[in-house]
Amino acid sequence: MSELTPLSPRAAEILRSIVETYIQTGRPVASRSISRLRKHRLSPASIRNVMADLAEEGYLSQPHTSAGRIPTEKAFRLFVRSLSAGKVLQSEVDALRRELSQADTVSDRIERSSHILVEKTRGIGITAAIPTAAQTLDQVELLALADRRVLMIVVTRDRMVHNRVVTLDEPITQDELNSIRNYINLNFSGSVLSEVRAQLRIRLEQASAVYDAILRKLILLYDKGLLEMGLAPEVHLEGAANLVGLELHLTREKLRELFLALEEKRRVLQLLDRFLEGPEGELSVQVGLGEAHPSMKELSLIGVTIALAGGLNAKIAVIGPMRMNYPKVMSAVLHVGQAFQSLSA
Repeated sequence: MSELTPLSPRAAEILRSIVETYIQTGRPVASRSISRLRKHRLSPASIRNVMADLAEEGYLSQPHTSAGRIPTEKAFRLFVRSLSAGKVLQSEVDALRRELSQADTVSDRIERSSHILVEKTRGIGITAAIPTAAQTLDQVELLALADRRVLMIVVTRDRMVHNRVVTLDEPITQDELNSIRNYINLNFSGSVLSEVRAQLRIRLEQASAVYDAILRKLILLYDKGLLEMGLAPEVHLEGAANLVGLELHLTREKLRELFLALEEKRRVLQLLDRFLEGPEGELSVQVGLGEAHPSMKELSLIGVTIALAGGLNAKIAVIGPMRMNYPKVMSAVLHVGQAFQSLSA
């Protein structure tokens, strides 16, 4: 009986009862407990025989000879496959939308979304906004600082704000910066960000000599990376402390490695890209993250990718123990994702 081969109705029902009981209690499940739970009762002896078969097929493990059984990663995967995402409650989406709308920028909504996920699931909430090549420019702002430094601020149509401080080789006044800002906003607001620099370079080469003084300063900012700052992903992770106290069977060093891995934005993005490969809007569930990092073997990830306006993708996800309450977490991720998406429509 392979992992992809359906179990008999009796074995599937018993396995589901074991998984649900283990999720609730966190303790090995005995046959007598399952006998009390089943609507169509079987004797504990009959259930023990089924559990023995399930153990042989790799669905259950037994920590001690006299103990009950614990569902394995294989069992959780089969259990998750039997679940549906559940019905989306518009009232819940509307309530979350109102809460998220209090945040003015995408960055603030990202942070707020991960906080909401932690509150609802007691897991690790992750929200990432990942710009695409279609991200469009709204406006730029340029501010003169001391010591020939300039603060370059780029705002995109999805309300993401990016900034960078650069140092020029020659002084520039605020009036000159204002002229450059006005030139860019007038000519390129609404253009795809990945194309703006190419268009700007062409215009600079073809511009009339009457504007040379200002355009020469614009070239200085262009060469310092003006408008190149819009494609950095925004990632927020919250709730890692919820892992403390879970029985993850990790040594202190392995637990330290786990926390360090979760602190790396690059690794978190790789995790999301690897396990959230489904179509946009489709909920994905990955049981066991050991392929991404050995210390994550006993963790699961539930997430969804959504498309936002202005050339931006968002990934909404929760990481939790393998024995998490999957229906509850799936519902939370789906509702937060839809609320987030509705604000960008």
